[in-house]
Amino acid sequence: MNPVKSFPAVPLEGVTRQVLADSAELMVVSFAFDRGGEGALHSHPHVQSTYVESGRFTFEIDGERFEVGPGDSFVIPSGATHGCTCTEAGRLIDTFTPRRDDFL
Repeated sequence: MNPVKSFPAVPLEGVTRQVLADSAELMVVSFAFDRGGEGALHSHPHVQSTYVESGRFTFEIDGERFEVGPGDSFVIPSGATHGCTCTEAGRLIDTFTPRRDDFL
């Protein structure tokens, strides 16, 4: 079994990342996805809140899959294995606490 790793410092194909704001305690990041873009399964010690600004996505958190669309939001606990696939091009706004220093 392969261990789940942190999301790569460089986003995957079909995904563009932009840090919108950060401090030591909090970071806000925009992720723009092309249709079919993926956020590979990963985990990290940060608590993450995700807001779907646009598009449609299939998320998986600790083995549970669900669909989200514009206006949906949810929290991903620290250490939870998660990832997503974009089914309709769009943008996610993620906040992390504490800051994801690997994104700087």
